[in-house]
Amino acid sequence: MTKRIVAIIIAAALLLVALTFQSINFFINQDFSENNPAKMFSGKQQLGEKVIEEGSEMSRIARINIEGAIINTPGSSSNPFGGGGYQHDHIMKQLQQVKEDNTIKALLLYVNSPGGGVYESAEIHDKLKEIKKAGKPIFVSMGSIAASGGYYISTPADQIFASQETFTGSLGVIMESINYQELANEYGVKFNTFKSGKFKDIMSPVREMTETEREIIQELVDESYEQFVDVIVEGRELPEEKVYDLADGRIYSGSQAVENGLIDQIGFREDALKALKDKVGGDPKVIEFRNNIGSFFDLPLAQNFMPNSEIRYIEKLISQRQGPTLMYMYSE
Repeated sequence: MTKRIVAIIIAAALLLVALTFQSINFFINQDFSENNPAKMFSGKQQLGEKVIEEGSEMSRIARINIEGAIINTPGSSSNPFGGGGYQHDHIMKQLQQVKEDNTIKALLLYVNSPGGGVYESAEIHDKLKEIKKAGKPIFVSMGSIAASGGYYISTPADQIFASQETFTGSLGVIMESINYQELANEYGVKFNTFKSGKFKDIMSPVREMTETEREIIQELVDESYEQFVDVIVEGRELPEEKVYDLADGRIYSGSQAVENGLIDQIGFREDALKALKDKVGGDPKVIEFRNNIGSFFDLPLAQNFMPNSEIRYIEKLISQRQGPTLMYMYSE
């Protein structure tokens, strides 16, 4: 049997396992609740739930966890070979369900993120505003870090909790690119570029930027920065002048954030939940939505079968976002 045939057999087996894995993922995220069996047959896909605290079925609090960089990797939630980290589409579906489900009376958002893409952060922020408009209070509990985009998405909250050790702030926008022109010249690497306009290769890694190009990029950064300032002014009800003073990119501890009006109280996730339960009143049930199970490569079988496989390396490379992007991101 040739190596080519063996490779085809292995590839086919991997595809079969991955498709099975994806099917399991689909069914595990359906809601087969005995209290609402009609959901099984509705035209709209329902997210599976797990109970955190028992209570009234008609008065519930949803807890949604946003952890990791807020960056949308296309197809990550449906790709059986995709990574099992932050899944933007899945988070948006959870927020939509909170908005539409009349039994969910409030949202506890747990944020443990250094930030992420400008677009993704704005999308979450706007959906949270829709939830508030629907009359559902939102409390935020910050983890060890809730900086930049992690803070941006927290601004619509009625109350923000953080520990004294939480890193937050980093209010601002960043956009970076790499220039390896000198390295290419040293090794005799030459590039041929054909472009339709003089700015088509703006931020090219193989030449220095012109002053005009820098002004174009800075204008984009400034525009997103103004948007960031606006959401803080609106969400935290702070004077614009004070927000500009605070939004110089530095990070703040939880204690400093309280002093500056960026958050409301020092406390952990359980403290935020207790306060939210008091606000809702009665005996609310606390639920979470089931997360999509992660990548096929996260399974123990796959890890044992190919622990150092080139396929895992390629899968990691594919999952990385390419190209310069405007980011609400805390950078070390």
